[in-house]
Amino acid sequence: MSNQAVQVVTGAFGYSGKYIARRLLEKGVTVRTLTNSLGRKNPFGGRIEAFPFTFDEPGKLTAALEGAAVLYNTYWVRFGTRGVTFEDAVRNTATLFRAAKDAGVERIVHISITNPSEQSPFAYVRGKARVEKILKASGLSYAILRPAILFGKEDILVNNIAWVLRRLPFFGVFGSGAYRLRPIYVDDLARLAVEQGERRENAVIDAVGPESFTYKELVRAVGEAIGKRRPMVPVPPAMARVVGWMIGVLMHDVFVTRDELRGLMAGLLYVDSPATGTTRLTDWAKAHGDTLGRRYASELARRRNQRGSV
Repeated sequence: MSNQAVQVVTGAFGYSGKYIARRLLEKGVTVRTLTNSLGRKNPFGGRIEAFPFTFDEPGKLTAALEGAAVLYNTYWVRFGTRGVTFEDAVRNTATLFRAAKDAGVERIVHISITNPSEQSPFAYVRGKARVEKILKASGLSYAILRPAILFGKEDILVNNIAWVLRRLPFFGVFGSGAYRLRPIYVDDLARLAVEQGERRENAVIDAVGPESFTYKELVRAVGEAIGKRRPMVPVPPAMARVVGWMIGVLMHDVFVTRDELRGLMAGLLYVDSPATGTTRLTDWAKAHGDTLGRRYASELARRRNQRGSV
């Protein structure tokens, strides 16, 4: 496939999409993006042409995808709102996949999550599983990448763990804190996505880094990286939700949702698979210890800045 073939990245002005787009541009690929963030500053200047998500007008989506060889899909919502629910996100993604097929796109590289299941009690996880099923039935060549959590400069979870550690004399851990995680560096995920974009065989890949942690080990590693070792105090999940709600009110954000807590404690952010990322979170956190957690990372502020992007 020629490096000059057009490739489309959803959310190239956002988080993971930005890293994928950057790697494609470095390879000489012509990149477009589909986004809800047309009013946001384009970090790539005029190097990427931006088109809006028009899920209610599929023909416009198809036109925006015309001539593209690969679609990298990062579209989703972290939690449902009155504007976009998980059901909406599933329907929108199905519309996007149909538009890609109608436009003649050769392959879709789709960012999912670890441990998706249509039988899950969590709407987020069920929705991700349904989207995978839709993609597999589409007839398109696909690669499905399943990251647990991402870390990087624009990360929310790891940054806000550091933010709490900087401000409180102790850190409340939900339950035992023994549940495990396999974080991957966002640029390692982008590298894997671009590699899969060059292939045509169907693949489902756990996108996980070289380190695994219990939640307590993760908090301890972040604390050591920023020079803020704190005692960890077990708190009941119900109390953790109350504290999370209070932080959310204080910061005008959603700090953590009930399903996120339950999914974390259920071990859904861990898989026992070979590492596909090479960057160690402990090394990255130490390298960024001076800035990590200095400012609170707000999901809702990010959404407002993106004007509804996900």
